[in-house]
Amino acid sequence: MRKLALASLVTLVLLSSVGSCIATSSNFYTRNGEKYDNWSLCRTRCWGEDGFFQVHNTTFRPAIAFESLGELKNTAWEVGEGLAERYSGNELAKQIFDYVRDHVIYTSDSIQFAYDEFARNADEVAEEIESNGSSRGDCEDYAVLLAVMFKAAGFQSAVVLAPEHAAALVYLSGYPGANAFWDFRGEGGWIWAEATGRTNPLGWTPPELMRSDLLAYEIGEEPVLEGEGKSEKLATSGGGGQMFFGGSSFFSMLLFLWVLSLFKRRR
Repeated sequence: MRKLALASLVTLVLLSSVGSCIATSSNFYTRNGEKYDNWSLCRTRCWGEDGFFQVHNTTFRPAIAFESLGELKNTAWEVGEGLAERYSGNELAKQIFDYVRDHVIYTSDSIQFAYDEFARNADEVAEEIESNGSSRGDCEDYAVLLAVMFKAAGFQSAVVLAPEHAAALVYLSGYPGANAFWDFRGEGGWIWAEATGRTNPLGWTPPELMRSDLLAYEIGEEPVLEGEGKSEKLATSGGGGQMFFGGSSFFSMLLFLWVLSLFKRRR
Protein backbone atom coordinates (compact mmCIF):
# COMPACT_ATOMS: atom_id res chain seq x y z
CA MET A 1 0.00 0.00 0.00
CA ARG A 2 2.83 2.38 0.89
CA LYS A 3 4.52 1.57 -2.43
CA LEU A 4 1.29 2.29 -4.31
CA ALA A 5 0.85 5.59 -2.49
CA LEU A 6 4.43 6.57 -3.24
CA ALA A 7 4.02 5.65 -6.90
CA SER A 8 0.85 7.73 -7.10
CA LEU A 9 2.61 10.69 -5.52
CA VAL A 10 5.50 10.46 -7.99
CA THR A 11 3.04 10.26 -10.88
CA LEU A 12 1.21 13.38 -9.68
CA VAL A 13 4.47 15.29 -9.34
CA LEU A 14 5.55 14.31 -12.85
CA LEU A 15 2.18 15.24 -14.34
CA SER A 16 2.16 18.61 -12.60
CA SER A 17 5.67 19.31 -13.88
CA VAL A 18 4.66 18.54 -17.45
CA GLY A 19 1.55 20.68 -17.13
CA SER A 20 3.49 23.66 -15.80
CA CYS A 21 5.74 23.60 -18.85
CA ILE A 22 2.89 23.80 -21.33
CA ALA A 23 -0.29 25.15 -19.73
CA THR A 24 0.02 27.35 -16.67
CA SER A 25 -3.04 29.51 -17.32
CA SER A 26 -4.60 28.05 -20.47
CA ASN A 27 -6.06 24.76 -21.64
CA PHE A 28 -4.57 23.66 -24.95
CA TYR A 29 -5.99 21.59 -27.76
CA THR A 30 -4.61 20.44 -31.11
CA ARG A 31 -6.16 21.29 -34.47
CA ASN A 32 -4.56 20.49 -37.82
CA GLY A 33 -1.26 19.87 -36.09
CA GLU A 34 -1.23 23.27 -34.35
CA LYS A 35 -1.69 24.06 -30.64
CA TYR A 36 -4.53 26.38 -29.63
CA ASP A 37 -5.40 27.87 -26.25
CA ASN A 38 -8.81 28.45 -24.68
CA TRP A 39 -9.06 31.86 -26.39
CA SER A 40 -8.81 30.03 -29.76
CA LEU A 41 -5.41 31.64 -30.35
CA CYS A 42 -2.85 29.51 -32.16
CA ARG A 43 0.33 29.31 -30.07
CA THR A 44 2.44 27.58 -32.72
CA ARG A 45 1.84 29.99 -35.60
CA CYS A 46 2.41 33.74 -35.62
CA TRP A 47 0.53 34.71 -38.78
CA GLY A 48 -3.15 34.80 -39.68
CA GLU A 49 -6.24 36.01 -37.84
CA ASP A 50 -5.75 33.44 -35.07
CA GLY A 51 -1.93 33.51 -34.95
CA PHE A 52 -0.31 34.65 -31.72
CA PHE A 53 1.11 37.79 -33.42
CA GLN A 54 -1.55 38.06 -36.17
CA VAL A 55 1.11 38.79 -38.80
CA HIS A 56 -0.15 39.96 -42.19
CA ASN A 57 1.71 41.42 -45.16
CA THR A 58 2.36 44.86 -43.68
CA THR A 59 0.95 44.66 -40.17
CA PHE A 60 0.97 42.63 -36.99
CA ARG A 61 -0.89 42.63 -33.69
CA PRO A 62 0.52 40.87 -30.60
CA ALA A 63 -2.77 39.16 -29.73
CA ILE A 64 -1.18 36.99 -27.07
CA ALA A 65 -0.33 40.07 -24.98
CA PHE A 66 -4.03 40.79 -24.51
CA GLU A 67 -4.50 37.48 -22.68
CA SER A 68 -2.84 39.21 -19.70
CA LEU A 69 -4.50 42.65 -19.82
CA GLY A 70 -7.85 44.18 -18.86
CA GLU A 71 -10.26 41.73 -17.26
CA LEU A 72 -7.75 38.93 -17.90
CA LYS A 73 -4.84 40.52 -16.03
CA ASN A 74 -3.26 38.25 -13.47
CA THR A 75 0.21 37.41 -12.17
CA ALA A 76 2.32 39.44 -14.61
CA TRP A 77 0.24 42.53 -13.92
CA GLU A 78 0.45 41.96 -10.16
CA VAL A 79 4.24 41.64 -10.26
CA GLY A 80 4.49 44.86 -12.29
CA GLU A 81 2.18 46.69 -9.88
CA GLY A 82 4.15 45.34 -6.93
CA LEU A 83 7.40 46.73 -8.28
CA ALA A 84 5.66 50.07 -8.89
CA GLU A 85 4.87 50.25 -5.18
CA ARG A 86 8.59 50.06 -4.35
CA TYR A 87 10.25 52.01 -7.17
CA SER A 88 9.49 54.85 -9.55
CA GLY A 89 10.70 56.44 -12.77
CA ASN A 90 13.85 55.12 -14.40
CA GLU A 91 14.62 52.81 -11.48
CA LEU A 92 11.19 51.19 -11.76
CA ALA A 93 11.68 50.52 -15.47
CA LYS A 94 15.11 49.06 -14.76
CA GLN A 95 13.75 46.79 -12.00
CA ILE A 96 11.08 45.42 -14.35
CA PHE A 97 13.65 44.82 -17.06
CA ASP A 98 16.06 43.12 -14.64
CA TYR A 99 13.27 40.93 -13.26
CA VAL A 100 12.55 39.52 -16.71
CA ARG A 101 16.16 39.32 -17.87
CA ASP A 102 17.37 37.61 -14.70
CA HIS A 103 14.48 35.16 -14.23
CA VAL A 104 13.76 33.95 -17.76
CA ILE A 105 16.32 31.56 -19.25
CA TYR A 106 16.52 31.84 -23.01
CA THR A 107 15.40 28.51 -24.45
CA SER A 108 14.30 27.81 -28.00
CA ASP A 109 10.77 26.55 -28.53
CA SER A 110 12.09 23.51 -30.38
CA ILE A 111 13.96 22.42 -27.25
CA GLN A 112 11.23 23.29 -24.78
CA PHE A 113 8.12 22.19 -26.71
CA ALA A 114 9.33 20.34 -29.84
CA TYR A 115 7.71 23.04 -31.99
CA ASP A 116 9.56 25.65 -34.05
CA GLU A 117 7.23 28.20 -32.46
CA PHE A 118 5.28 27.99 -29.21
CA ALA A 119 4.43 31.37 -27.72
CA ARG A 120 3.55 31.76 -24.05
CA ASN A 121 1.49 34.55 -22.54
CA ALA A 122 2.84 36.85 -19.84
CA ASP A 123 0.98 35.17 -16.99
CA GLU A 124 2.23 31.70 -17.88
CA VAL A 125 5.83 32.89 -17.67
CA ALA A 126 5.29 35.07 -14.58
CA GLU A 127 3.47 32.33 -12.68
CA GLU A 128 6.34 29.95 -13.33
CA ILE A 129 8.84 32.55 -12.09
CA GLU A 130 6.84 33.22 -8.95
CA SER A 131 6.38 29.49 -8.25
CA ASN A 132 9.77 28.10 -9.26
CA GLY A 133 12.13 31.07 -9.22
CA SER A 134 12.72 30.98 -12.98
CA SER A 135 11.08 30.28 -16.31
CA ARG A 136 12.14 29.60 -19.89
CA GLY A 137 11.27 31.28 -23.14
CA ASP A 138 12.47 32.87 -26.35
CA CYS A 139 12.26 36.38 -27.79
CA GLU A 140 8.48 36.74 -28.07
CA ASP A 141 8.01 35.46 -24.51
CA TYR A 142 10.45 38.06 -23.16
CA ALA A 143 8.84 40.80 -25.25
CA VAL A 144 5.27 40.08 -24.17
CA LEU A 145 6.13 39.73 -20.48
CA LEU A 146 8.10 42.99 -20.50
CA ALA A 147 5.38 44.91 -22.32
CA VAL A 148 2.66 43.72 -19.92
CA MET A 149 4.71 44.43 -16.80
CA PHE A 150 5.70 47.90 -18.04
CA LYS A 151 2.03 48.63 -18.71
CA ALA A 152 1.05 47.41 -15.24
CA ALA A 153 3.60 49.77 -13.70
CA GLY A 154 2.12 52.76 -15.51
CA PHE A 155 4.44 53.05 -18.53
CA GLN A 156 3.47 53.21 -22.17
CA SER A 157 4.77 50.02 -23.74
CA ALA A 158 4.74 48.20 -27.06
CA VAL A 159 5.82 44.97 -28.72
CA VAL A 160 8.25 45.28 -31.63
CA LEU A 161 8.50 42.87 -34.56
CA ALA A 162 11.78 42.72 -36.48
CA PRO A 163 13.04 40.18 -39.02
CA GLU A 164 13.01 36.85 -37.13
CA HIS A 165 12.92 38.66 -33.78
CA ALA A 166 10.65 40.36 -31.24
CA ALA A 167 11.36 42.80 -28.41
CA ALA A 168 9.60 45.41 -26.28
CA LEU A 169 9.55 49.20 -26.29
CA VAL A 170 8.89 51.43 -23.29
CA TYR A 171 8.40 55.18 -23.33
CA LEU A 172 11.20 56.61 -21.17
CA SER A 173 12.37 59.87 -22.72
CA GLY A 174 15.89 60.86 -21.71
CA TYR A 175 16.80 57.50 -20.18
CA PRO A 176 20.59 57.78 -19.66
CA GLY A 177 21.47 54.18 -20.53
CA ALA A 178 19.90 54.11 -24.00
CA ASN A 179 22.08 53.79 -27.10
CA ALA A 180 19.13 54.88 -29.26
CA PHE A 181 15.75 56.54 -28.91
CA TRP A 182 12.90 55.56 -31.16
CA ASP A 183 10.15 57.57 -32.83
CA PHE A 184 6.83 55.75 -32.57
CA ARG A 185 3.35 57.06 -33.26
CA GLY A 186 4.76 60.54 -33.81
CA GLU A 187 6.50 60.62 -30.44
CA GLY A 188 10.21 60.26 -29.68
CA GLY A 189 11.65 58.97 -26.42
CA TRP A 190 10.85 55.27 -26.74
CA ILE A 191 13.66 52.91 -25.76
CA TRP A 192 14.38 49.28 -26.60
CA ALA A 193 13.95 46.50 -24.03
CA GLU A 194 16.01 43.50 -25.18
CA ALA A 195 16.18 41.05 -22.27
CA THR A 196 17.28 37.91 -24.12
CA GLY A 197 20.95 38.41 -23.20
CA ARG A 198 22.10 38.13 -19.58
CA THR A 199 24.33 41.21 -19.86
CA ASN A 200 21.91 43.38 -21.83
CA PRO A 201 21.01 46.69 -20.15
CA LEU A 202 17.67 48.43 -20.54
CA GLY A 203 17.75 50.79 -23.51
CA TRP A 204 20.32 48.88 -25.55
CA THR A 205 19.27 48.29 -29.14
CA PRO A 206 21.27 45.65 -31.06
CA PRO A 207 23.18 47.65 -33.71
CA GLU A 208 22.07 45.33 -36.50
CA LEU A 209 18.43 46.27 -35.82
CA MET A 210 18.92 50.03 -35.99
CA ARG A 211 18.66 49.91 -39.77
CA SER A 212 16.09 47.13 -40.00
CA ASP A 213 12.46 47.31 -41.05
CA LEU A 214 10.54 47.44 -37.78
CA LEU A 215 6.92 47.61 -36.69
CA ALA A 216 5.59 48.19 -33.18
CA TYR A 217 2.16 47.86 -31.56
CA GLU A 218 1.35 49.72 -28.35
CA ILE A 219 -0.53 47.48 -25.93
CA GLY A 220 -3.60 48.29 -23.86
CA GLU A 221 -6.94 46.74 -22.99
CA GLU A 222 -8.31 44.99 -26.08
CA PRO A 223 -10.10 41.73 -26.84
CA VAL A 224 -7.69 38.89 -27.52
CA LEU A 225 -8.58 38.21 -31.15
CA GLU A 226 -9.90 41.60 -32.28
CA GLY A 227 -8.76 45.15 -31.58
CA GLU A 228 -8.96 48.64 -33.01
CA GLY A 229 -5.28 49.47 -32.67
CA LYS A 230 -2.72 49.12 -35.44
CA SER A 231 1.00 48.52 -35.75
CA GLU A 232 3.15 51.42 -36.93
CA LYS A 233 6.62 51.91 -38.34
CA LEU A 234 9.64 52.79 -36.23
CA ALA A 235 12.65 55.00 -36.87
CA THR A 236 15.45 56.02 -34.54
CA SER A 237 15.33 59.66 -33.44
CA GLY A 238 17.50 61.84 -35.62
CA GLY A 239 17.19 59.56 -38.64
CA GLY A 240 19.34 56.68 -37.43
CA GLY A 241 16.74 54.08 -38.36
CA GLN A 242 15.22 53.18 -41.67
CA MET A 243 11.56 53.42 -42.46
CA PHE A 244 9.84 50.85 -44.65
CA PHE A 245 10.74 50.74 -48.33
CA GLY A 246 8.85 48.81 -50.98
CA GLY A 247 5.55 48.57 -49.15
CA SER A 248 4.94 45.00 -48.07
CA SER A 249 8.29 43.52 -49.12
CA PHE A 250 9.57 42.97 -45.60
CA PHE A 251 6.55 41.20 -44.20
CA SER A 252 5.93 39.28 -47.40
CA MET A 253 9.45 37.92 -47.09
CA LEU A 254 8.96 37.30 -43.36
CA LEU A 255 5.76 35.38 -44.02
CA PHE A 256 7.40 33.43 -46.84
CA LEU A 257 10.31 32.37 -44.63
CA TRP A 258 8.01 31.21 -41.83
CA VAL A 259 5.81 29.28 -44.25
CA LEU A 260 8.91 27.71 -45.79
CA SER A 261 10.12 26.72 -42.31
CA LEU A 262 6.73 25.18 -41.53
CA PHE A 263 6.73 23.24 -44.80
CA LYS A 264 10.22 21.87 -44.18
CA ARG A 265 9.28 20.82 -40.65
CA ARG A 266 6.30 18.79 -41.85
CA ARG A 267 7.86 17.03 -44.83
